[in-house]
Amino acid sequence: MKEQLENIYNSAKSDIDNAQSINDIENIRLKYLSRKGEFNSIKKGLKDLSDEEKRTVGALANQITKDLEDMLKAKHDVFYQKELRAKLEQERIDITLSSKFTPLGKIHPLTSTTNEIVSIFQNLGFSVVPTELSPEVETEYYNFDMLNVPKEHPARDVQDTFYVKDMPGVVLRSQTSGAQIHVMENQKPPIKVVSPGRVYRNENINARKNNFFHQIEGLYIDKDITFGDLKGVLNEFIRLYFGSTRPTRFRSSFFPFTEPSAEVDVQCIMCQGKGCRICGGTGWLEILGCGMVDINVLKGVGIDPEVYSGFAFGMGIERLAMLKYAIDDIRLFFNNDKRFLEQF
Repeated sequence: MKEQLENIYNSAKSDIDNAQSINDIENIRLKYLSRKGEFNSIKKGLKDLSDEEKRTVGALANQITKDLEDMLKAKHDVFYQKELRAKLEQERIDITLSSKFTPLGKIHPLTSTTNEIVSIFQNLGFSVVPTELSPEVETEYYNFDMLNVPKEHPARDVQDTFYVKDMPGVVLRSQTSGAQIHVMENQKPPIKVVSPGRVYRNENINARKNNFFHQIEGLYIDKDITFGDLKGVLNEFIRLYFGSTRPTRFRSSFFPFTEPSAEVDVQCIMCQGKGCRICGGTGWLEILGCGMVDINVLKGVGIDPEVYSGFAFGMGIERLAMLKYAIDDIRLFFNNDKRFLEQF
């Protein structure tokens, strides 16, 4: 039995020396050291030996088993490190190569314009109206009635306003001005707020108009507010937004919810005041409407016009962005054309 053990050991050692891979090492282990391996088969015959032979042969079998396990582990480690190096070499990243460019998303020009306008007015002391006080789906009561717009006003026609089907008296708001009513009903003067948001009008879509666009409404109510305060705030906004070199003008106008009312124009950036199709040949583009809050509006929300006065203004965000960046077609903001959006 001792000779058998030594022969198996020599055979196993030779197989280990000639092994070429981890898979060969595993097969050798199974052949010699598994439960059905050659060493285990011989060990089963130890029960037939004398006590003295059991001690001698058993010790030899244990030593050979340990030696073979050590040799298998050492050879396994050699092949493992070799295969690992080969794999790392094959999968190595060449950091000298240029990386693949992955384009990142950018803030939409309407969003950045809105943020810029809001930031300017915040620096002028205005706060932003909470979303719950500036709903896009509005009632006629807030969109028209409380803004002093009479029942027969053409702006209330189906041709101009989107009415919600099967919900009488409910509209998609045609202006952000309704937010000022919500604010005045929920807050006592002094009030100094702006409210940006989406509005909807039944317009024919062209280079200058869309049936869905964005506005920002402003409201300032306090004691002793005058039209001079209105001009001061808007002139400062225009200076900060367009720069001090852009010519502007105030023109008298009419809005049901302000009296007196005015519109503000800036010189057309496309033609520098010479006249083009964008400005209709006038050399000027209207950017906002404004005026002193009508006393009927103040009375409607329970504010005493004998004590308080104020002004309101509203402007189209698309129009301001078009003027600042020399964009000649409002539809570009909504077409999702990467060639246009990547410029911002």
